[in-house]
Amino acid sequence: MEEFVIEGGIPLNGEVTPSGNKNAALPLLAACLLTDEPILMHNVPQIRDVLAMRRLIESLGSVVEEVDLHTWRITTKDLVASHLDPDLCRRIRASILIAGPVLARAGGLKLPPPGGDVIGRRRLDTHILALRALGADITYNRVFDIKTSELRGADILLDEASVTATENAVMAAVLAKGETHIRNAASEPHVQELCNFLNILGAKIDGIGSNSLRITGVSHLHGGEYTIGPDLLEVVSYIGAAVVTKGSVLIRNAGVQHLEMVGQVFHRLGVHWETQGNDILVPSEQSLTVISDLDGVVPEIKTNVWPAFPTDLTSIAITVATQTSGSVLFHDWMFSGRMYFTDKLVGMGARIILCDPYRCLVQGPTSLYGEKLESPDIRAGMAMLLAALAANGTSKIRNITQIERGYEKVDEKLMKLGAKIYRETE
Repeated sequence: MEEFVIEGGIPLNGEVTPSGNKNAALPLLAACLLTDEPILMHNVPQIRDVLAMRRLIESLGSVVEEVDLHTWRITTKDLVASHLDPDLCRRIRASILIAGPVLARAGGLKLPPPGGDVIGRRRLDTHILALRALGADITYNRVFDIKTSELRGADILLDEASVTATENAVMAAVLAKGETHIRNAASEPHVQELCNFLNILGAKIDGIGSNSLRITGVSHLHGGEYTIGPDLLEVVSYIGAAVVTKGSVLIRNAGVQHLEMVGQVFHRLGVHWETQGNDILVPSEQSLTVISDLDGVVPEIKTNVWPAFPTDLTSIAITVATQTSGSVLFHDWMFSGRMYFTDKLVGMGARIILCDPYRCLVQGPTSLYGEKLESPDIRAGMAMLLAALAANGTSKIRNITQIERGYEKVDEKLMKLGAKIYRETE
């Protein structure tokens, strides 16, 4: 098993370009199952979760040709709705996204439960309710048995604005007969990317970017070409890396149109950046002082559904807050295990009070010190990597496969910015 060894305290400087959006690539690859014609997909991130999704769709009959490292041609002439490998499904949460397209095109499948990050309970009920509303018959006995004689358009009010449930419902609805109205739909940038991609293939989806999607079913989808946008979470991770190391980093092709709320939240932590077209420059001069609420009340940074501050950026923001002057309360009501990694930061010298599984109070700034760490999930792993970059001394991070599930060549990109980071076999 490999680990990262990081010598901290070195300012990062230079340029970096984020990879394609992981959370867009996964549903986009699943959506390729909806057509028997070729799809040319550009800017595919070479990360573990995407490679696992590739293996899943290949097991269903997709032929994936690498035009180059980040461009794939995907053709699924004959869809084989066979029993999927349970171990492969357990590797990624996104394996659940196979359900919608295979149900729509093949009429059913047997799907093992998905896996993914251990950050608390992640319910699947919304997926089941949405697919049942479209005409699916679903039973569960250690494996989901999903089938239909015919999918029909429906008026669906999702019981929560789940990203993957919205994506599953959309992929099933595009080939259903009649019109589907999905209310309380998620509207994250990667949901928008999926809808735009499907429209390129001939789907009829209106209301993209809102929480109310109207889909008119079509008989078939054709082939097409699409370029995956930049990964918002990776962009913000490198913003955080520049800030905690007191460096200056230019982030190319940053997808600035999706960073407005993130900018507001980071501004409350005393962080700012300059927008240059679609690039972002993070300067070395930062105030790094928490902006209190009215009357000096400790501010609360609370996650919520898009366009609010996303849950996946909580870990990064907490690490940044350890280097800011003042107190700030973080509240992530979505996942009961998101905050547990903070004990690792406390072990490095951070002043963090874990109030309950959903809230923590961070008091900064504090000097961090090198420590031996282990990555529990993708985002916490990256947050600990940022802490190691800021720390005095040397840190080691085990279980780096978790980080590499979501970040492509993160050590190489950091080294180009001047970081002293290398791999070591345990």
